[in-house]
Amino acid sequence: MTAKVDIVGILFIVWGLLTTLVGVSTLALGIGAVAVIASTARGGGGDVAAGLTAFAFTALAIMAMTWGAAHVIVGAPLRRHRPWSRLAALMLGAVDLLLLPYGTALGVYAIWILLNEDAKKLFQPVPSP
Repeated sequence: MTAKVDIVGILFIVWGLLTTLVGVSTLALGIGAVAVIASTARGGGGDVAAGLTAFAFTALAIMAMTWGAAHVIVGAPLRRHRPWSRLAALMLGAVDLLLLPYGTALGVYAIWILLNEDAKKLFQPVPSP
């Protein structure tokens, strides 16, 4: 079971890094839309559309980078069997179910592994002497 939990941790880290990369790419699109606004001297509907596009891309980029960072932050302690990381991974995995198709696969696998009784035992706090 330890190997399966480690795989879930690795998948969380990979998913987080890829999601962060998508966020950075989307941020570049937002910056490009801002450049369009700055390059046009005339007013009108083009500025409004470019401003709306810049806002949308920037907001999506921030959400993607935050979501990716959360997966990386949870994935590493999950591999070290920190008790809090199991609950955090279950919460992230539940939301990942909505992100078709890869997030759904990750969410199902994470929930399936982390709700297993043997996996629960790995995350029990160690009593202090």
